[in-house]
Amino acid sequence: MPPTTAPALTVLVVDDEVPARTEVAWLLDQDDRVARVLTAASGTAALAALEREQIDVVFSDISMPGLDGMQLARVIARFAERPQVVFVTAHDSHAVDAFDLGAVDYLMKPVRPERIGEAVRRCLAAADREPPQQEGPDADETVPVELGGVTRFVPRSEIRWVQAQGDYARLHTPSGSHLVRIPLATLEDRWAEAGFVRIHRSTLVSTRHITEVHNEAGRCTVVVDDTELQVSRRHTRQLRRTLLRPRTDPGEG
Repeated sequence: MPPTTAPALTVLVVDDEVPARTEVAWLLDQDDRVARVLTAASGTAALAALEREQIDVVFSDISMPGLDGMQLARVIARFAERPQVVFVTAHDSHAVDAFDLGAVDYLMKPVRPERIGEAVRRCLAAADREPPQQEGPDADETVPVELGGVTRFVPRSEIRWVQAQGDYARLHTPSGSHLVRIPLATLEDRWAEAGFVRIHRSTLVSTRHITEVHNEAGRCTVVVDDTELQVSRRHTRQLRRTLLRPRTDPGEG
């Protein structure tokens, strides 16, 4: 395949069948426009890889045990920064649904090298046409979490506060807490427009769920779902500005 000046892609190949997964990964690895090829044997493993790595394109089978390709694409569609999706399947019955989900291409097995090359070209073209995703304050994001070998999808709107634990973060929701491998600083930047604010070097809180603010003897705390959280002196002024900032009514023009 001819070289190009387009930026190199990091690609994730998802298929529960080893021969198919290996073949697609090998074909992609021959393309000069592809820098790295990662693989996953299931939808759940793919979500774990997406949490660890910065993936540009996901080449996914559709019929897989557990989380199938369509369900995986629906989860990816709710990511704040989502990769392109290309389906690779032995059946043409899902084509309409695939493009409804925003798939860039739909490849039929067995995959020909020229079709892989065309899919890569389409992904690069789509990336050039589309501006970076801007997440509005009212857009919800889904966070995949693991619990006893089962992947759950926690809406950001359910998260009350986040606690730093090294390179991980613990998400606190009304139904419990979940540990994810995302630094607190990353969530602070990504969720600022959604009303999350740092109140301590180890704590991020959703301002919409703050029910009380206490100031006693120079010590500031906030109450979220009956849990009292300490606000550091460094972050008290920023919290006060955030809470007093007038909210814009979407109906006002």
